[in-house]
Amino acid sequence: MTTITRALMLMAFSLILPEQAWADGINQANTAWVLTSTALVLFMTIPGLSLFYGGLVRSKNVLSVLMQCFAITCLVSILWLAGVYSFVFADGGSWQQFLGGGSKIFLPEMGTQNLIGDIPETVFFMFQMTFAIITPALIVGAFAERMKFSAMLWFSGLWLIVVYMPICHWIWGNGWLAVLGAKDFAGGIVIHVNAGVASLVAALVLGRRKGFPTVAMPPHNMTMVVTGAGMLWFGWFGFNGGSALKADGSAGMAIAVTHIAAAAGALTWMTIEWLRFGKPSVLGIVTGMVAGLGTITPASGFVGPIGGLAIGVVAGVVCFYATQFVKRRLKIDDSLDVFPVHGVGGCVGSILTGVFAAESFGGLGLNGISIAEQVGVQALAVLVTAAWSALFSYVLLKLIDICIGLRVSEDEEQQGLDIVLHEETGYHNL
Repeated sequence: MTTITRALMLMAFSLILPEQAWADGINQANTAWVLTSTALVLFMTIPGLSLFYGGLVRSKNVLSVLMQCFAITCLVSILWLAGVYSFVFADGGSWQQFLGGGSKIFLPEMGTQNLIGDIPETVFFMFQMTFAIITPALIVGAFAERMKFSAMLWFSGLWLIVVYMPICHWIWGNGWLAVLGAKDFAGGIVIHVNAGVASLVAALVLGRRKGFPTVAMPPHNMTMVVTGAGMLWFGWFGFNGGSALKADGSAGMAIAVTHIAAAAGALTWMTIEWLRFGKPSVLGIVTGMVAGLGTITPASGFVGPIGGLAIGVVAGVVCFYATQFVKRRLKIDDSLDVFPVHGVGGCVGSILTGVFAAESFGGLGLNGISIAEQVGVQALAVLVTAAWSALFSYVLLKLIDICIGLRVSEDEEQQGLDIVLHEETGYHNL
């Protein structure tokens, strides 16, 4: 090819491609993938998690759950803009190990050309916002059917600031846990351990629903549950694959191991249930899928297919028995099993990251340290996160209870939150 031919081809491409294709530093492929992943992760909350949780509660409370997930999406989005993003990802100066700075409050200097790596900062801002949205939305499952809507809003907003914000900075904002070498690719610690422990505390502080555990409270709409579960599985590809922040092999591997773990977790849970109770349930297979997804999340960018398979199987076993233990032995009314699925799964996956990330297990390597050392760092990050989340979730719940009260009355709970709190019903023929 002659020099003249090359020049003519470049001129032709410059006319065909948009101007940004030639902008210094911006990688369009990576940008397009993270934009897509942002939409996928938001899709996980509304409508995915909303439908999944909505189908699991009784029909008189379905709208309350949908409303809570929707309202949390709106509230967290504004708080993220108003300062949470800044205190997670801006330079914290002398406080950097513990908290970011305030230079990005309301994004005063963010333009279309600001970059994080080789993608626009606006894209990174939105992608991380969707993670912040789904974390307090997960906690809704622990106090479903009995918390006041006003109390839920106050708790979700304050929890985002007091609990999520510092923990997210410690691990993803180059805080002290990141400096120690803690690995959390897509939120096993930041999201699942964090929300799972807060859910356990919320269930304990609010107490049991009226009639639990003697009165049966089956899901009112399993079709809705399975639909929401399918959306979660689909959206999780953006959750884990998008966390690579690149359209490359690392994103592809993250998606591959995510899918393998989800399938393994689902089949493992189904098999245990089949052997133990005589029949495989639809609720069991979709819950096992969620357990597999939550457990692989911290490891998804560090392990290979064998690690994904092993972690999925472990997730199905451990989370199944954790659910039985919490509900049947301890009789804790974590309404939709957030702690035994997300909390326990996040803990297990975070610890196993230190094992299956090793090259000897087909992982991407541990940067020269031993498996024991990495497991130790992972365990420390899990313990610190669990302790912080437990302490401040308890404090926030108690303060809100003193100020405005947490629970609806017994009569209101019996009537259902849809009518009591929103003057609406999900099904007019009931």
